[in-house]
Amino acid sequence: MLARVAKINDLEPAIEALTNEQLRAKTEEFRDRFAKGETLDDLLEEAFAVVREAAKRTLGQRHYDVQLVGGMVLHQGGIAEMRTGEGKTLVATAPVYLNALAGKGVHLITVNDYLAQRDAEWMGQVYRFLGMEVGVIVHGLSQGQRQAAYNADITYGTNNEFGFDYLRDNLVYDAGEMVQRGHNFAIVDEVDSILIDEARTPLIISGPTEDRSEFYRTIDAVVKELIKDPTSFEHDEKQKQAMLTEEGAEVIEETLMAGGHLAEDSAGLYDAANVSVVHHVNQALRANVLYLKDKDYIVRAGEVMLIDEFTGRMMHGRRLSEGLHQAIEAKEGVVVQPENQTLASVTIQNYFRLYGKLSGMTGTAATEAQEFFDIYKMEVVEIPTNRPVIRVDDDDEVYRTAAEKNAAIVTQIEDCYRRGQPILVGTVSIEKSEQLSEILNAHVFEVDGKKKTGIPHNVLNARYHEQEAMIVADAGVPGAVTIATNMAGRGTDIQLGGNVDMKVLSWREEKIAEGVEVTPEMAAEHRADIEAQIKEAKEQALAAGGLFVLGTERHESRRIDNQLRGRTGRQGDPGHSKFYLSCEDDLLRIFAGERLDAIMRSFGVQEGEAITHKWLNSAIATAQKKVEQRNYEIRKNLLKYDDVVNDQRKAVFEQRAEFMGSPDISDVIGEMRRDTIEDLVSRHLPPKAYAEQWDVEGLTNHVHDYLGLDLPIAAWAAEDGIANEEIEERIAKAAEARAAERETLVGDHMRNIEKSFLLQMIDTQWREHLMHLDHLRNVIGLRGYGQRDPLNEYKTEAFSLFEKLLVDLRQEVTRWLMTIEFQFEEPPPAPAGQMFEVHMNPMTGENEAERGFLPDSVPSDERAALPISALPAGWEQTGRNAPCPCGSGRKFKHCHGALV
Repeated sequence: MLARVAKINDLEPAIEALTNEQLRAKTEEFRDRFAKGETLDDLLEEAFAVVREAAKRTLGQRHYDVQLVGGMVLHQGGIAEMRTGEGKTLVATAPVYLNALAGKGVHLITVNDYLAQRDAEWMGQVYRFLGMEVGVIVHGLSQGQRQAAYNADITYGTNNEFGFDYLRDNLVYDAGEMVQRGHNFAIVDEVDSILIDEARTPLIISGPTEDRSEFYRTIDAVVKELIKDPTSFEHDEKQKQAMLTEEGAEVIEETLMAGGHLAEDSAGLYDAANVSVVHHVNQALRANVLYLKDKDYIVRAGEVMLIDEFTGRMMHGRRLSEGLHQAIEAKEGVVVQPENQTLASVTIQNYFRLYGKLSGMTGTAATEAQEFFDIYKMEVVEIPTNRPVIRVDDDDEVYRTAAEKNAAIVTQIEDCYRRGQPILVGTVSIEKSEQLSEILNAHVFEVDGKKKTGIPHNVLNARYHEQEAMIVADAGVPGAVTIATNMAGRGTDIQLGGNVDMKVLSWREEKIAEGVEVTPEMAAEHRADIEAQIKEAKEQALAAGGLFVLGTERHESRRIDNQLRGRTGRQGDPGHSKFYLSCEDDLLRIFAGERLDAIMRSFGVQEGEAITHKWLNSAIATAQKKVEQRNYEIRKNLLKYDDVVNDQRKAVFEQRAEFMGSPDISDVIGEMRRDTIEDLVSRHLPPKAYAEQWDVEGLTNHVHDYLGLDLPIAAWAAEDGIANEEIEERIAKAAEARAAERETLVGDHMRNIEKSFLLQMIDTQWREHLMHLDHLRNVIGLRGYGQRDPLNEYKTEAFSLFEKLLVDLRQEVTRWLMTIEFQFEEPPPAPAGQMFEVHMNPMTGENEAERGFLPDSVPSDERAALPISALPAGWEQTGRNAPCPCGSGRKFKHCHGALV
């Protein structure tokens, strides 16, 4: 790779000499060469050199050599592990441009809408300068806007938006309504967050079912009473499970039987007729024992909002599945929302495995390298930093109690505050960050001989995420104290001294709010002042030792700890990191709490004293590896089961798309009709049975039900020497005649009616099939008690269910098309069926899942626009991202440009 970097560097003088027009013309030249047979690899050095020059001219940034190496890794379908602050956003531009030359589209996936829009606008300057179109997919776009974005050369968006668009494309009834155009090449930013953390549960599109809120409240009241007796259930913190003991099951059974909640004539709670009741009892138990308020969720405005354990963000709209969210709502006494039925689903793994080439970039992938290779066949390559890392990582300090640990943390924060060293404090939950905030507010210390109460600080967690970007921007200011639940995926670098762009943006917004017109001269002058202030502040922060990162607890994943550490020491800056632990922390308590406490007592560790040692660090890392391995097993197990369904999903979706794109499917309908007749005849007139054993009456009834025909089948069967094949032939002939007669009646509309019925039936049958598979998945584990492998049993059962789906589909399509009566009149406006996007993901940080959408809705920005001639003379030449000529200070596209 370094040899290729040297070639790119050799090309630099020649590329620099080109005019803007000549540089832009390189794109067409590369496309022509690709069309004539050159490969993308052949074009790599020249294309990378062109992108580097374009970035210098548009962004004022030049790709470092290590960034070019990272770009090559991405082009080859690997994972580039690059430290925070090494410019991953810029790294992606070279491979994105190179692969977009093929004309098949390139997708760049980010963790949230904010980053998708920011990067599309920021890096889009490079692509547009080189003559490429850039699209961005965010929540709330109309179908037309999505199609335009996917048809662009390069498309930015979040993993959920791409996944849900794939599912929605397989629910539409017209090929023209599909938005995606294939899966060629994707680069995933924060690849570990998306392909690992978010891969525990699938993406689901679902619709509402009937209201059962009273039932949830009844079960919750029973379980709340039950758990007052700790012997009635078992709670396994390591495995995060809660289950009834034998005594608990007996109490529940008696209570529910007395209340008339069990099925009539059932033998007891575990009778097959009560499987649904058992499921809801288990979910209510989990809600009351495993899910804790203010840690796993908060209640806001009468709604239960989940908290992401990794990022500490509130997940608006995200709901737990299988009645668990409803159980938590019943527990908290808020309105119980109805459950949802799955319409279509896909796992993150199987969605991204659709891509011909997949690559990713992150700061922390090495610990999960094996999983990336096993599931995605992606190699992790560690890219060296542009400047050496001089951050100091201290050994962990372990205290006996949380109170002692908190006292040591406050002492360290006070020391940094006094010296003017910015400090970032990482906590594992909202609850912990608010506890620490209260301690800091109450802390009394002396400054210049005067007593002062409270250390000034900012809190960054799910309850204050509106101010996140500004808080992060100021976290590198001398003396700043920032408490954050987790820094993963925040998308904004912590720059020592402060962030110039954020401060300029904040100032501009203030001026606009005051009604002051911001001229380019004013903005330039103010920017120069801010740059001078930040330069001085940066020198103070560097003199104090750079950013200090303090972890208040070890996370169960080493990656998250590494992400927190990686926030300091960017681009060769000095920095410091240290974790403070206690025997009462979750990780230590579950894995080694009592043993560690006993060791500390035997060593005579005094109150307020800590122990630090290398073996302690390795013991904690071992505990983290165990948890990581368990989480990997959960994801791997999910994938094994989903792989069974994936082949079926692909077959159904491909067949559906083929039917949708075909103008005439009468041959398919005819074949389904013949297969249905064959099924009916073979079921009622078995091939090797005697005529006396034939079920003639049953066949006559079914022929009437499915084909709308009253045929003298009994008379045919009474004929001498008649064979079942001949009866089948006579039925088929009569059915063909009826189909032709109905087609004459309907005329040209028949082709559209056939297609519409077939697509609706596929969707209905597939929906029921998914529901059956969900129920099967929930109970198949019990087969293990019979010494049978649940996965193999699931494969067998799923195959049988799929065969049944195909038979049911043939019969239902035939029955509807042969028996319904047609009436032609203006249809009433159809009620818009509400759907929800659901990402049942324990580790996602953005506003995802169960967002109601109407496929045909058009946002206000697609209303009738003014003609461009309505603008003042000369304004039509203004670039989309240029300042608006009206002087508002906003971009043209966000001001007058939005009107045309």
